[in-house]
Amino acid sequence: MSSIFATALGDDFARLHPMMQKRFGVGLDLGYACIGSGTMESVRRGPWWTVPFLQFGRLRNILVPDVGQDVPFRIENYPYRDPFGRETITFVREYQVGRRPSRFDATMVLAEGRVLDYLGTHQHLAVDLDLRVGDDGSLLLRSEAQRFYEGPLAFRFPMLFSGYADLREWYDDEAECFRVRLEVTNRRFGFLFGYTGSFTCEFVEAHDAPARLKPRRHERRE
Repeated sequence: MSSIFATALGDDFARLHPMMQKRFGVGLDLGYACIGSGTMESVRRGPWWTVPFLQFGRLRNILVPDVGQDVPFRIENYPYRDPFGRETITFVREYQVGRRPSRFDATMVLAEGRVLDYLGTHQHLAVDLDLRVGDDGSLLLRSEAQRFYEGPLAFRFPMLFSGYADLREWYDDEAECFRVRLEVTNRRFGFLFGYTGSFTCEFVEAHDAPARLKPRRHERRE
């Protein structure tokens, strides 16, 4: 019995902090979900010209255009089996900046031994993830190649118009909470978006994901 993250990381999964192993052990075999809630101490974005791209991404819950300090957020990781028989984990984040909430949807599957991240409500973007374990038991994630799918249309998304995400997540024993830091950058234009935050988790029995967390359309192509 193994989660998609344990399979992708192999023996390195055991090097994660025990609480990180539990958090990323979510899967159908073990039958539980991870629900986190906390605060983003800082949500930032790049220069003014990044705003139209971030606003466009909001339409399909792919990007978060808001900025703020001490922003409440929630992340829900539920396992389910998609219509193509693949075990899938939801990574749905909700942020409350002012009166208007923002939501960033992602669903992850295992594809040829790697974790593949589908972004948005319609799984338009498929992103390869490189996963590593830090010396302190943290999880290090970097996004790589991206592919766009819509109906019969399929192409490798040019990285000139997108960004690479670098995420570090770890468990703080002293504060008894998870911590996360993300930066999205473009090789030519620099910093686009990022956040730092902390949260606690509850682990609940689950063998499926609520409909509200599943994408409106599932994409077969990887």
